[in-house]
Amino acid sequence: RGPARPEDATHTATLDARTMLAITGTDLGPDDRQLLRAFTDQLAVALHSRELQAEAANAEVLAQGNELRTALLQAVSHDLRTPLASIKASATTLLGQDVSWTPETVRELLETIDEEADRLNELIGNLLDMSRLHSGALELSTKDVSVEDVVLQAIASLGARAGALELDVADDLPLIATDPALLERAVANVIDNAISWSPAAEPVRIEAARVRGAVVVRVVDRGLGIPPAQRDKVFQPFQRLGDQHTDTGVGLGLAVARGFIDALGGDLTIEDTPGGGTTMVFSFEVPA
Repeated sequence: RGPARPEDATHTATLDARTMLAITGTDLGPDDRQLLRAFTDQLAVALHSRELQAEAANAEVLAQGNELRTALLQAVSHDLRTPLASIKASATTLLGQDVSWTPETVRELLETIDEEADRLNELIGNLLDMSRLHSGALELSTKDVSVEDVVLQAIASLGARAGALELDVADDLPLIATDPALLERAVANVIDNAISWSPAAEPVRIEAARVRGAVVVRVVDRGLGIPPAQRDKVFQPFQRLGDQHTDTGVGLGLAVARGFIDALGGDLTIEDTPGGGTTMVFSFEVPA
């Protein structure tokens, strides 16, 4: 209404207990007062709605943090203690002075220690990765990399657990711009999950090819498959579909893989394997 004048009146309207709107100008008539009241009512509703949204967002963050802390405690109390118990038992047996063990038995105990240490390292790695994703502390180091190299490194990181795999990588794949360490971790987690669910006589198959404008990696298993209604759930943290295994870890492998692939600008989806099973599909767009 312009600069205040001595004859101007000041009109106030309370929006809530902490906010007051003040307007300086000539005296208001009944219609103007009604319009001002309607305006302040709408403004008060908008402010209250914004506060509720902020509170809801904060509550969601706190709930997710509590869920993460609870799951971490469960992991420490069960999933992490299991490999530690195996390592301790095998080491104690080897250190015993009252029994002479055969070379075969000694090797079996050492293999147990090695396998359980790898399992423990994988569990801790996934817990740390999920913590980084949850806290927003993930840092990317992007460069042009060969998908074949990343897949081979992911397989190597699984050690003896990888066993017999079928590998079919096209020769003419272009390089993709990505963080090789994060992609390797994501691919290894998906392969490891596929091995867990595949029958021993049905090796996991890994395929990589260029499909139209994208480089696509498929991890194919012949397990039980995942119903469409469950497919989003398996990418949530601390989910273990069916819980049929006692050694499947804390249910973070696929959640970490999806989180990393999202951060890298790719896609990780689920398809049915023809004849039964699950196919995990990584997809990265590449320049034409």
